[in-house]
Amino acid sequence: MRRVFDTGCRPDLVDAHLGPLIGELHGMRVPGAFDGFEIAVRAVVGQQISVLNARAILGRIAERFGTPVSDAPFGLHHAFPAAQAIAPLHYEDLIATGLIRIRAEAIIAVAEEVATGRTLLEPLVPLDETLAALRHIRGIGEWTVQYIAMRALGWPNAFPEGDAVLKKRLGCTTAAQLNEHASQWAPWRAYATVHVWHQREETPS
Repeated sequence: MRRVFDTGCRPDLVDAHLGPLIGELHGMRVPGAFDGFEIAVRAVVGQQISVLNARAILGRIAERFGTPVSDAPFGLHHAFPAAQAIAPLHYEDLIATGLIRIRAEAIIAVAEEVATGRTLLEPLVPLDETLAALRHIRGIGEWTVQYIAMRALGWPNAFPEGDAVLKKRLGCTTAAQLNEHASQWAPWRAYATVHVWHQREETPS
């Protein structure tokens, strides 16, 4: 639970380093995950599509391959499928949920890594090795790798380079400009990312 809700964060240190970026949002945390594999799937599914479309596809994945649950709150009726349930699938099984082939294959490849234990998507794993394993998978770019590092691995300096919202709100036109702008926030770039995602357009950066 500590990792999921980032209760080990030192907001006094983070806020002091990020300065005016925090605006009125003092003590912002980076949300973790109960299941790193689910975060990875969400990251792949959400590539270059709207949030609404991504949610619809994720719902279909849960319904078709997840485990039914009863008496769950908020209308939930399926647990998200474990990596072991996704790894044996053919890419066409996932295409049927609305995914394109390269993303379907990427999700299955991640599932195989996790199901076999070759790669663990959780805090305290060897960071460089884990990121290298993800980068080796076709269909997973640096934005996805960094998002997984931020949410599943708990890396405080993760930064989803090229993120469209970050570029727009920070006035950057290229990923290189965005990375240069973000260098001032190291080693807390993940926290800066969450702040920018939640800030109003006029908040100082």
